[in-house]
Amino acid sequence: MFVTITIDHRKTRGGYIMSNTALLIVDVQNDFCLGGALAIPKGDEVVAPLNAIITHAEKNGWLIVASRDWHPPYTKHFKAWPPHGIQYSWGAEFHPDLKLCHYIFSKGTKPDEDGYSAFDGMFTIFDWNVNPIITPLSLLEFMPSDKFAELYIGGLATDYCVKMTALDAIRHGFKTTILIDACRAVNVNPNDEDEAISEMQKAGVIISTTHEVLKINP
Repeated sequence: MFVTITIDHRKTRGGYIMSNTALLIVDVQNDFCLGGALAIPKGDEVVAPLNAIITHAEKNGWLIVASRDWHPPYTKHFKAWPPHGIQYSWGAEFHPDLKLCHYIFSKGTKPDEDGYSAFDGMFTIFDWNVNPIITPLSLLEFMPSDKFAELYIGGLATDYCVKMTALDAIRHGFKTTILIDACRAVNVNPNDEDEAISEMQKAGVIISTTHEVLKINP
């Protein structure tokens, strides 16, 4: 049986997409927040600034997408990290206070995948029983840089999935801005966040804040 996937890029939750700007929310899931299996220090604090920029994006017709870890119970990824983001678990759910996005991309879905970058994710459809169907549609196919030239990114964690996503975005030709107040770092080593920011800046990533974006684009 063949399934045809039709995506209407014109629509977002707030109305119609009227811009070539996209907002990408990276992995704001329970396991990365307070009480989670791999809780990032102050990870919950990204929710408020992200909700503010999501509201702004809806009003201005931006495309809004989100990625999530969706790991099987046994994966090579857990050789480096404690088990987290396991399929169908509470920890894999988005933070309950985060404004949900229509367009979700699941990554790290197979035992041989790490899935750090959101660009590793595949478009996910939810049926009436809320069972996810992982499609073969990649984030880059869904959101090509020739249609969405400007990309804002926030989420978890600055020094891993956010960084890898931002570096991939630059490679794919997006003008890429990290909303640093809407990110938090794991900091396995004390300077990991600073080094990640430096690496992103050297690659051409802009470092900004939700406050600056909202001030420039009221």
